[in-house]
Amino acid sequence: MIYTCTLNPSIDYKIGANELHIGKLNRPETTAFYPGGKGINVSLVLKNLGIDSIALGFVGGFTGEFLKDCLKKRGVLFDFIEHNEPTRINVKIKTNLEETEINGNGVYISKEAEDAFLLKINSLTKNDYLIISGSIPSSVSDHTYEEIAAICKKREVPFIADISESSLLDLLKYRPFLIKPNQYELGELLGIEIHSKEEAIKAGKELLGRGAENVIVSMGGNGAIFINHEIMAYAKVPKGDVRSSVGAGDSTVAGFLASYLNNKDVIAAFRYGAASGTATAFSMDLCKQDEVESILPQIEIEIIH
Repeated sequence: MIYTCTLNPSIDYKIGANELHIGKLNRPETTAFYPGGKGINVSLVLKNLGIDSIALGFVGGFTGEFLKDCLKKRGVLFDFIEHNEPTRINVKIKTNLEETEINGNGVYISKEAEDAFLLKINSLTKNDYLIISGSIPSSVSDHTYEEIAAICKKREVPFIADISESSLLDLLKYRPFLIKPNQYELGELLGIEIHSKEEAIKAGKELLGRGAENVIVSMGGNGAIFINHEIMAYAKVPKGDVRSSVGAGDSTVAGFLASYLNNKDVIAAFRYGAASGTATAFSMDLCKQDEVESILPQIEIEIIH
């Protein structure tokens, strides 16, 4: 079974407007509520691609109930730890010119709830996959992701890490199956700037040397790089109308894993992941399977080595 880990989930309130005037009354053109959180996005995309998963994490209050109801309606399984405070709300504002995000603070998570969550991770086996995504609530230990990674290594659970915190470097010694930083996150991790494919490849190789088994570096409209110890490849993605970048990276992870489980071909999985991320970027919601399949022939793969 695939498990996704979202320690700091949310309800995303998406607002579409022609313009945003700070300090004045604004009236949106469109509004919508969605379940949010990177791991939850992965679970939703996997379901859209015909793959079941179980979402793990912390939820609570009336917003937590709304989040669970949304997942039930979409057929996504979950096994959350419940708390008393309402799950946070994030506001995403999309205008004709830009996207603005206002993310709510994470709720307080007790030590008892944190321990209960780690017990769930301890029940996973080498036949499972775990996707670790997103931020950590401020009340949860900064070392929680490393604890999870250590459990995975001990229990031989393949895990994917898609986190932007500097703690990603601490996870590499536990040999994650896949990591997926974007070029800016990768640059911040290593204290450099990345502006080209060549710079992304060099930085990705450093992460391989530190323990990662597979690395995808997403570069937005400039495509993506895939690196492991046997092969390197570049995915050129089609140009199009980017309607929302929210969830594109999560869709890349979901698409990669969905394809890899079917054929164990990392290049085919990389191509499918790139198509999934692109399909989400071209949509106002997370990608559907037919959208991914329509974009797949437009993804050009160049084998670098």
